[in-house]
Amino acid sequence: MKKIAVLTSGGDAPGMNAAVRAVVRKGIYEGLEVAAVYNGYQGLIEGKIVPMELGSVGDIIHRGGTMLRSARCAAFETEAGRVKALEQLKKHEIDGVIVIGGDGSFRGAYELTKLGIPCVGVPATIDNDINGTKFTIGFDTALNTVIDAIDKIRDTATSHERTFIVEVMGRDAGDLALWAGIAGGAETILIPEEKSDVDDIVERLESGTGRGKKHSIIIVAEGIMSGNELATMLKDKANIDTHVSVLGHIQRGGSPSARDRVIASQFGARAVEAIKENHSGVAIGMQNHKVIDYDLQSVFENSEQLDLSMYELSKQLSI
Repeated sequence: MKKIAVLTSGGDAPGMNAAVRAVVRKGIYEGLEVAAVYNGYQGLIEGKIVPMELGSVGDIIHRGGTMLRSARCAAFETEAGRVKALEQLKKHEIDGVIVIGGDGSFRGAYELTKLGIPCVGVPATIDNDINGTKFTIGFDTALNTVIDAIDKIRDTATSHERTFIVEVMGRDAGDLALWAGIAGGAETILIPEEKSDVDDIVERLESGTGRGKKHSIIIVAEGIMSGNELATMLKDKANIDTHVSVLGHIQRGGSPSARDRVIASQFGARAVEAIKENHSGVAIGMQNHKVIDYDLQSVFENSEQLDLSMYELSKQLSI
């Protein structure tokens, strides 16, 4: 292993830059040449591969997004596209690739390993939905962004004695909604992993009103329904008026938290060690507060399971 490349793919997540920085500097520290691939797998196919030096990643640890930029790439999903990517890697004498991203990015890395290119995946997604790791890069920052928004919305909800619905990201996973709901003191949390009954939501709201509660916050993950859909349901079912706030892509941006910067640095450094040790086809993760590597294929064979005891706790605390 003499020369490695690093790329970011899929949706951006705060802390990706910290991970890129760790890969570049740890790689150089270990005596490797390090190159960066711009624009994800699309850039790999097009040969957007640039040599990196220590100074190339200066002053990026605190920046959100990804300096390497990202792009969706339908071409890489085809055999012809992957062959072109392989040709570019051989042309630039790349011996291994570290891929920073989510589930789709990991699938791309796995396809490269089948073509004989050693790859290591570094989990970075605000959804925190990668199997095998307790936390992904970007989740903590996005969580704090959501909590900050909830705190501000609650001020208005309290002032005007109203019920607010806050829609957060989470197409297939409810981690962001659940953690934010507990930390933000939400009265109701709706997540894709659990069926939601509008009658139960109405009952909880009316119970709160009955004991003198003047306002409520409902957190809904986009994967179960939109905030506006829920607002319509509550209006039709019980004539409950609500206000909807859709946080959208604000959740992906911003300077990464200290936790995300540290995790990204740990994951990126371990990825370099793993690929240098010829541990191809692995993902980096965290379990029991320790950085681990595990089989990349297991990410696709099993879905990350939400801790439903936290969901039960949220209902108990919001009575």
